[in-house]
Amino acid sequence: MTENQPQQPQNQPGQNAQGPQGPERTQQLPMYGQHQQQQHAPQGGQPRLDSGPQGQRPGQYPAGGSAYPQFGAPGTHQGTSPGPNWPVGPQPATATAVKPKRRGGLAAVALTALLVGAASGVGGAAVYSATSDHTANTPSVTSPLNGNQAAPVSAPDGSVQSAASKVLPSVVKIAVATSQGEATGSGIVISKDGLIVTNNHVVAGAGQGAKLSVMLNDGRTVSATVKGTDPLTDLAVIHADATDLTPATLGQSGKLAVGQGVVAIGSPFGLEATVTSGIVSALNRPVTSGDEQQDSTTVFPAVQTDAAINPGNSGGALIDLAGQVVGINSAIKTAGGSGQSEGGNIGLGFAIPIDQAKPIIDELVAKGKATHARLGVTVGDAQSSDGLTNGARLGEVTSGGAADKAGLQSGDVVTAVDGKAIASGDALVAAVRSHRPDDQVTLTVTRNGKPQSIKATLGSDNGNPTG
Repeated sequence: MTENQPQQPQNQPGQNAQGPQGPERTQQLPMYGQHQQQQHAPQGGQPRLDSGPQGQRPGQYPAGGSAYPQFGAPGTHQGTSPGPNWPVGPQPATATAVKPKRRGGLAAVALTALLVGAASGVGGAAVYSATSDHTANTPSVTSPLNGNQAAPVSAPDGSVQSAASKVLPSVVKIAVATSQGEATGSGIVISKDGLIVTNNHVVAGAGQGAKLSVMLNDGRTVSATVKGTDPLTDLAVIHADATDLTPATLGQSGKLAVGQGVVAIGSPFGLEATVTSGIVSALNRPVTSGDEQQDSTTVFPAVQTDAAINPGNSGGALIDLAGQVVGINSAIKTAGGSGQSEGGNIGLGFAIPIDQAKPIIDELVAKGKATHARLGVTVGDAQSSDGLTNGARLGEVTSGGAADKAGLQSGDVVTAVDGKAIASGDALVAAVRSHRPDDQVTLTVTRNGKPQSIKATLGSDNGNPTG
């Protein structure tokens, strides 16, 4: 019996009806390339508070989209990866300049809202002429610089430049080629001998007959195989055919503070080694992203950032200014709604906290699968008289499970876990998933209008999230 999944509310008025305290519904970064894969948030069913398929609730954003997180109207996501001569910018015009030829093959990518995932190709916002015809009198931007140009200044500690220089050698571009086409995302090197962590949705298509390859920071491209995947947390580990890689330093997301500077590194729209910067906008943000092909959704307590994150950043690094990985970029929220094609960065990006990812990564390396904490109840949103969510209402309690042993009852409303407010069912799911099996948590529960504190020791799904 599945558990720890959010339960479909009974009286929500309709789509997008959640109040401001509801969970974020985001989209995994889609994968781009020559394919028509579509991923949607699953429909129906009562999600449970642990691992397993989760149903779309009436307050969620509508489903749809592509293999990067897939939301919005289905459509073909096609993009042409820039070649080795990709220019640094348009050529300046002169009186004798020949009008540049229009470059074909750069299809604008129709992005849909909500999830950050893998993406290759060139979007409409990055259209350049790859050849830029010009006469002999037109200066070339690729010519050696002359004159007294100053050398780059050394990067001071704590700067974006310094942080990026430490981690760029450890962030790679990942390509998955199938019979439907190719899609790309990002990954983080975690061992010298080729282990790389990324998002599950980046490599989800790397089944039988698929080709998985990794473009290293030094320009080499090597083959890779999947070591282990965990759709529940949207994490995966792959093994690249290399023995001389530079592993990243993993930091502590638990030490992050709102307003702190962070840097995102990855391959948005296939543009490898791209660095963007911003701040930590929020912590422990309950984020829900979906994947129809896996018939499941992922709920995690995300690090929210306004650093520019786009399709293709999925699986890439979110780092602090000391150059340590504090999150794995996984999802974005965009302005597009149902039937709309707006996409890309609007300053709402989400990363899996590295503290939550570390034990999952260790298990994937050792066993190829991971275990997760389980409370053993169905759960939905508790609503106040004004229709706003104000906690997580417990539904069915699994006999013999952690909730049952702790004395929790159907109808209880959980308003806090370890003193941190719980505003919705998804928030309780995210809080449980931030823990490990056998962790003890203190739940603040309202029963029959009276608050009380209940301690529970979390159970385990034993690597079987739907069982």
